[in-house]
Amino acid sequence: MTTVAGTGDTGPADGGAPTSDSAPTEGSAAVWRDPKRYLWALGLVVPLLPFGARRLAEATGSDIFWWMGPIWILLLVPILDTAFGTDSSNPPEWAVPQLESDRYYRWLTYLFIPLQYLGFAWAAWVFVHGDLSVGARIGLALTTGTVAGIAINTAHELGHKRDKLERRLSKVALAQTGYGHFYVEHNRGHHSRVSTPEDPASARLGESFWRFLPRTVVGSLQSAWRIAAAAQARKGQRVWSWRNDVLNAWALSLVLFGATVAWLGPAVIPFVVVQAVFGFSLLEVVNYIEHYGLLRQTVANGRYERCRPAHSWNSNNVASNLVLYHLERHSDHHANPTRRYQSLRHFDDAPQLPSGYALMICLAAVPPLWRRVMDPRVLAHYGGDVGLANIEPSRRQHVLARYGAT
Repeated sequence: MTTVAGTGDTGPADGGAPTSDSAPTEGSAAVWRDPKRYLWALGLVVPLLPFGARRLAEATGSDIFWWMGPIWILLLVPILDTAFGTDSSNPPEWAVPQLESDRYYRWLTYLFIPLQYLGFAWAAWVFVHGDLSVGARIGLALTTGTVAGIAINTAHELGHKRDKLERRLSKVALAQTGYGHFYVEHNRGHHSRVSTPEDPASARLGESFWRFLPRTVVGSLQSAWRIAAAAQARKGQRVWSWRNDVLNAWALSLVLFGATVAWLGPAVIPFVVVQAVFGFSLLEVVNYIEHYGLLRQTVANGRYERCRPAHSWNSNNVASNLVLYHLERHSDHHANPTRRYQSLRHFDDAPQLPSGYALMICLAAVPPLWRRVMDPRVLAHYGGDVGLANIEPSRRQHVLARYGAT
């Protein structure tokens, strides 16, 4: 058996599927070795953040470390992204079946969930009984919410798979944020309408994150319900049924939150609310980043063109991709939703972010900075023709006047 280790290959400039390294000769049993194989386990550090926060707070006597979640995602990961740089290499196509069948990668996503809920239960108890200051309690809730937000990404990875266990675990991971409808809306709504004005999860040029947030939260919930209700009707089943994927996902949250309040009393309610809201807000700021200003054009029959790599912003930053299961290789995910994270590819023609998602989240929180960095990139992506972008309707005249339209 021959073991092949290397950087794989990169996507071609024309944006087609990346070219493969030479396939093994017939009769050989070559195995490609993923150079990041064991680094993927670093993703399991995320659900341990609440425990790390306490250790650091006790060791230093400083309450600032209870805020480890926001510090980690908004400061430490951007630093690591800068330090470790980018990696645009792809696994060779002949090795993808080996990667996809290697259950090691699957178990990393499975293990996230028990650690996630162990941290949630422990943090809830400390919030109520830990004799913390108000600032420390807020920090602990936000740190737990950081785990919850990244758990939505774990649910994203699991929910796209055909295996029933993985799809069920996806709903379990979503329960902590009360965002179970994401399971329906993302898979059946966002993926069909991505980078169109009809998609509540695709941000528009000129739209700030703070305007986008309520639009996507409300719009995604409404869309999920319509999709689930229509699915029930097609199956000849009642909408108000446990078989409704939105309702059974929400039921998991009700059980979790109800059990937590029954265990610790009403004093835990602020913790539950803050961590959930912060968690799903992290999801939505990532949604904001992923397709900002990008638009699928209409074709001759009035339909939108097929989703291509050019319709998602991408990043190859090593650190943030390791903890987000290659979410930043978003173009390949939209082209191949069932493809597992370890095999997602870089495409040369996919528009690239200036940094990983962590730093981009910081920019998105400050709209003038975001516009200064990203609006010129949208304009350059469309060759200077801003009329080809997905523009916020209320700011359309302003945007056209500012950038001009060909």
